[in-house]
Amino acid sequence: MGNPTSPASFSKFFTESQFETQEERLAVGERSKSVTIGIPKENPEMENRVALVPNSIRTLIGFGHKVLVESGAGVRSSFSDHDFSEAGAMITHSKEEVFRSDVVIKIAPATIEEIGLMHYDKIIISPLQLPSLQQEYFFRLKEKRITALAMEYLQSEDDSFPIVRIMSEMAGIVAIQTAAEFLTNTDGGRGVLLGGVSGVPPAKVVILGAGVVGEFATKAAISLGASIRIFDNDISKIMRIQSSVGRQLHTSAINPVYLGYQLMSADVVIGAMHSRHGRTPIIVTEEMVSKMKEGAVIIDVSIDQGGCIETSEITTHKNPTFTKHGVIHYCVPNIASKVSRTASVAVSNIITPLLVKVGNNINIDQLLYTSAGIRNGCYTYKGCITNEYISRRFGLKYTSLDLLLTSKL
Repeated sequence: MGNPTSPASFSKFFTESQFETQEERLAVGERSKSVTIGIPKENPEMENRVALVPNSIRTLIGFGHKVLVESGAGVRSSFSDHDFSEAGAMITHSKEEVFRSDVVIKIAPATIEEIGLMHYDKIIISPLQLPSLQQEYFFRLKEKRITALAMEYLQSEDDSFPIVRIMSEMAGIVAIQTAAEFLTNTDGGRGVLLGGVSGVPPAKVVILGAGVVGEFATKAAISLGASIRIFDNDISKIMRIQSSVGRQLHTSAINPVYLGYQLMSADVVIGAMHSRHGRTPIIVTEEMVSKMKEGAVIIDVSIDQGGCIETSEITTHKNPTFTKHGVIHYCVPNIASKVSRTASVAVSNIITPLLVKVGNNINIDQLLYTSAGIRNGCYTYKGCITNEYISRRFGLKYTSLDLLLTSKL
C-alpha cells in the first residue's frame, strides 16, 4: 500500500459516468443482467459502520441493480431499515440470503464463517487487514473460487488509495477529539482543557508521524488551540504538512533522547506511523511511557499495524481504553468507526461508482482488465491467489492476475 499525500484526487474511475446518458439499445440486443448486492450486518462490538448508505443505494437501484440489506445493518450509523427500504433496498433477516448475493460488500474484514455462507464464483469487497488473518481464510476463498477485492488496495490513477486516504483524514480528526474527551474528569483524565484559556497554557500534543493521519490530527489540534510537537524521519513529509497547515510548526526528526524529553511533559500522544509492509516500528518504548504524566492520554492509530508504542494493546469500541503506568491508552483499530455515519457515507461514495461499473460490464473480468486501480485491489480470483505479498507471507501459490485475464481474451 502507498501513503497517499495529495488531496482527495481520486481516479476518474471512481467519479465519472454514473449519471451520463446511456446509449440506446435495440430490443433485440442482449438483456442486461441484474446484479444482486448484499450488505450484511457487522459485529456491533467491533464495527459501527455500514458499507452502503441509502443515497448510494438509490443510485444503484436506478442502474438496475438489486440491493439486499440485512435487518439492522445501518442502525449503528443512524440508518434505519425504513431508510434503506425507502431507497429501494430489500430488507431481510437472513444472513445466509445476504451472502448468496452476486457481490457482497462489507466494511469490516470477512470472517471464515461468512465466507462459508457465500456461493461459488461470487465477489466480495471488504477491508483485508492482513495482521488479523490466517492461512485458512485464503484457503476458503480459493475453495469457493471467490473474487476478492481489498478496499484499502483500490488505487487511483495518481497512485493514491481513496479509501485509505479518507479514513486516515477522519482518524486524525477523531484521534484529537477522543484525546480531548479522555483528558477531562468525566473520563477519568487529568481535567485538562486541550486548548487552554486566557492565563492557562494549552495542553501539549505530541504527534508521531507526518502522514495523512498526522496532518489532520495537527489541523484539528491547532483549531482547538493545543501546543503541538510533530516527529517524523521523512523531512519531505514534515515540509508538506507545514505547507498544508500554512504556518511554521514545532517539528523534529525522531531522536529517542529528544522524543523522550518531550513525552515527559506531554498531555496527549498520537501514534500515527505507517508501514508499507508488515508491522509498524515501535517509536515509544515502555520506559518512555513510564515517565509520562499521570493521566496523560495515548491514542495509537497505528494499532492496526501492531502499534508504534510498546505498551499498546488492541482495544474495541465496547472497551476502548486501559491504563498502564498511569497513562490512559486508546488503541481501537477502526477509529473512524467512532463517527460511523460520516465514515459510512465517505466509503459509500467511493464504492458506489465501482459497483455501477460492475453492473455495466456484467462480469468482473472486463472490469479488472480495463482498470489497473481495481486490479491492484484484487487478491484472489476464481481459485487463485493474485497478490504476490500474500502468497509469500502465507506460503501459497501465486498466479499473475494479468496472465489470467489475458488468457481469457
